[in-house]
Amino acid sequence: MLSFMKKHNNREPGELLAPVVLVTGASRGLGRGIALRMAREGYSVAVNYARNGEAAAETVSQCLAARRSQVQKFAGLRGDIGDTEQRRALVANTVGELGRIDALVNNAGIAPKIRADITEAGEESFDELIRTNLKGPYFLTQGVVSYWLKEKPKSLLPGGFKIVFVTSMSANTASISRGDYCISKAGLSMAARLWAVRLAAEGIQVVELRPGIMATDMTSAVKEKYDRLIGEGLVPEGRWGTPDDVGAAAAAVIRGDLPFATGSVIDVDGGFHLRRL
Repeated sequence: MLSFMKKHNNREPGELLAPVVLVTGASRGLGRGIALRMAREGYSVAVNYARNGEAAAETVSQCLAARRSQVQKFAGLRGDIGDTEQRRALVANTVGELGRIDALVNNAGIAPKIRADITEAGEESFDELIRTNLKGPYFLTQGVVSYWLKEKPKSLLPGGFKIVFVTSMSANTASISRGDYCISKAGLSMAARLWAVRLAAEGIQVVELRPGIMATDMTSAVKEKYDRLIGEGLVPEGRWGTPDDVGAAAAAVIRGDLPFATGSVIDVDGGFHLRRL
């Protein structure tokens, strides 16, 4: 049996539990990759989705196939993290369905529907991206942290509870056709720092993962462009990133492999961030 599985006072005597990881936006893309890696690591996973229940069910099915133990549980939980009441319900439903929360992975995010130069971009897209990419994870974190601090459950993870913010290379790389996206991710990067400072003394670790050019459905429309740029050396490692690359980084944090690294930014970009001549 996995060493981190423990008995919990709120369950039947002798019942074993796996730590529970809530992954937002886990029906597809990076979120699915993170959820699957969590399943392979031995965790239970709350698979959050906003609209695509069929895709979320597929993620749950893949997690079940990948799990290491029958103790692990998986649940698809609908909730638009940009909506106040749905955020609150997501926290409550995760605890209700899976019994607890040991880690939160703030992955959910959207791209602008139309790429527009910042001299022409409209406010509707800006508001939508800020709502989902920044406000949602900022206040979802507040909700999960409130649960931890008020209910005081004992973490099943080595080193205590964990929060992972998945931002983007766009947090510090200007793209004038996606100004709204860049600003939302830059703000999310600051949110990660703020929560890291606030929670360090509580024994709760916060880490930012900053993916680069990732092969997901979000980037499928610009595949030809980035194939060319990668071929020209934009990414030192010479390839697209994958959802499992991000999942592996998240797993390292949640396993407790980086115990003295709260507030750190981990670039998962094949070296894109490196300054070169």
